[in-house]
Amino acid sequence: MPYVYMVECCDGSYYVGSTWDLERRIIEHNLKLGSRYTRRRTPVRLVWFEEYSRIEDAFLREKQVQGWGRPKRQALIDDRLDDLPGLSKSRDVG
Repeated sequence: MPYVYMVECCDGSYYVGSTWDLERRIIEHNLKLGSRYTRRRTPVRLVWFEEYSRIEDAFLREKQVQGWGRPKRQALIDDRLDDLPGLSKSRDVG
């Protein structure tokens, strides 16, 4: 099954990705075989994931979460889903 996931890097930052094999991907990140971003920030630990039936859906969710700021990502990790709308980035008008 496809997954979208978030790992916390050793520097406290978050990395969001998608994969077919979650366990293998986390191992790859920690062996410095994952993304360029995580290679410099190992070890990483899995802090959140969702499972999808289609890789396209996992990829779309990955892109959505990648666009979020840290407070909104933290709310997702903490399962504070009711807080997510209030944490959306707003644009000042005027």
